[in-house]
Amino acid sequence: MVAFRQQKWKSTVSVQAKMPPCNFVPEKYQSYSYERMLKIREQNVSPALRTFYKKPLLLHQGYMQWLFDYEGRRYLDLFAGIVTVSVGHCHPKVTMAIQKQLARLWHTTNIYMHPSIQEYAEKLTSLLPDPLKVVYLTNSGSEANDLAMFMARLYTHNFDIISFRGAYHGGSPYTLGLTSIGPYKHGVANGFGCSTTMLPDVFRGPWGGSNCRDSPVQTVRKCSCSEGICHANDQYIEQFKDTLNTCVPKTIAGFISEPIQGVNGAVQYPKGFLKEAYGLVRERGGVCISDEVQTGFGRTGSHFWGFQTHGVVPDIVTLAKGIGNGFPMAAVVTTKEIANSLAQNLHFNTFGGNPLACVVGAAVLDAIEEDHLQKNSEDVGTYMLLELAKLRDKFEIVGDVRGKGLMIGIEMVTDKDSRHPLPTEEISEIWEDCKDMGVLIGRGGLYNQTFRIKPPMCITKKDADFAVEVIHTALERHMRRVAAK
Repeated sequence: MVAFRQQKWKSTVSVQAKMPPCNFVPEKYQSYSYERMLKIREQNVSPALRTFYKKPLLLHQGYMQWLFDYEGRRYLDLFAGIVTVSVGHCHPKVTMAIQKQLARLWHTTNIYMHPSIQEYAEKLTSLLPDPLKVVYLTNSGSEANDLAMFMARLYTHNFDIISFRGAYHGGSPYTLGLTSIGPYKHGVANGFGCSTTMLPDVFRGPWGGSNCRDSPVQTVRKCSCSEGICHANDQYIEQFKDTLNTCVPKTIAGFISEPIQGVNGAVQYPKGFLKEAYGLVRERGGVCISDEVQTGFGRTGSHFWGFQTHGVVPDIVTLAKGIGNGFPMAAVVTTKEIANSLAQNLHFNTFGGNPLACVVGAAVLDAIEEDHLQKNSEDVGTYMLLELAKLRDKFEIVGDVRGKGLMIGIEMVTDKDSRHPLPTEEISEIWEDCKDMGVLIGRGGLYNQTFRIKPPMCITKKDADFAVEVIHTALERHMRRVAAK
C-alpha cells in the first residue's frame, strides 16, 4: 500500500474543468470589508459556530445551484446549506410567495387560524400515506425530533428509544441522546433512556457484500449471496435483536432512524433491514420514527420520502431542512392516535406554523412538482453516482461511492483493503482544491473522512460533469503531492 501511494503518478487531466455558464449576474457587494467581517466573526459570533475552509468564504448572493462570494466569484453549491436548499437558492416561485405574504401577515401564533396553515397542512399530508395525516409544525430538525421523542413516550407510556450508531438526530439536550457521533457529544449528562445499536454499514461494518444496498453503486466487497438473500442483513438483524434483548426493557417507546444516514456520510443499510427492524420494534410496543430531515422531498429520486425506499410506513415522520428551502421550518407528521396523546395537556409552539413558513412550504412543494425535481434527482443523481464510481475504480484512496438520487457520499481511505480513513490533513487538501476550482462539497463521517454531495435538486448533468471533473483533478493533484514526498 505504501509503495502504491509513493509511486510516480501520471496525470490524465490536462486542463482545468470549465464551469458551466450561468446567465445570472449578482449585485455588487456593498457591506463591510472581508477583514472587518472576519474580525466581527471572531469577536462577536459564538466560536461554536465554526466555518469551513482555511480562509472562510464570505458569500454574498445565491441563485438556484450557484453561490457568489463578495468578490463575485461563482461556486457550484453541492452541499445546499447542509442539505437544506432543496429547490434552488432564491427560487423565483418561493421568493415571490414569501414577498406577497410579507405584505399581508407575518405572525399570529396558533391561537388564531390563518389560511396558510390549513392550506399547507392539507397539501403536505396529502403526500404521505395513511394513516400519517396529522402535522405539528415546528422550526428546526432538532425541535422536530425532540417532539417526536416526546410523543413516542407519551403514546406508548414507555421510555426507552433506540437509534443507530453514527446517527445524527439533533443537538438539543433531549435529541443528543439519539445522536451518536462523538464530536457532537458534550461532557454533560444526556441520553437517559436512549440506547444505540450497531450501524448496519455494508462498507465499513463487519459485514457487507456486492449487492446489499439500494443504490446504482455497490461496495467493492464481495459476497456469495444468491438473489433475494443477504447474509450481511441477517447478521445485522441479529445485532439489533441483541440490543433489544440486552439494553432495553421488554417494552420500549420507539426506534428512530434516517432512511440514509446524513451527517455520517450517506451510509445505506442492507435492503430489507428497516422492514425487519420495524417489526421487531412494534413487537416490543414501540413506535417507528423516520427522520426525513435530509432524505425527504424527493431527494432520493425514486420516491418522495426516504422511508418509501425501504418499503415501510413509520408511525412518526420528522421533516426539516429542504421543507423550507432555507426558511426555518420543520414538521412532525403522525397518526391521529399518536397526535392525540400530546393533546391531553398543553403544548405550544410560538413560531411553528406561522404564515410565512406555511406559504414558503407550500411554494416549495409546488416548485418540486412543477420543476420535476424528484425526477431530476433520480436522473442526475444516478448519472453522477456512476461517474463518481469510475473515480473509485481509478483511485485506491476512494474507498466507496454510495447513495441514491442526490444524496451521495464519497468515503476516502488509505487503501480499499484496510478501509482505514484517509488522514484528515490529506482529505482537507483535496477539499480545499475543489473549492478553489469552484465546487463546494460537504464533509461527514465518524472520522470526517467522507465527502458529502447533496446539492439543490435543480442541478444539471452538465453541472455534474463539471463537479466530477473537478474532483478528478483534485484527486490527481493529491496523488502528485503524495508521490513527491
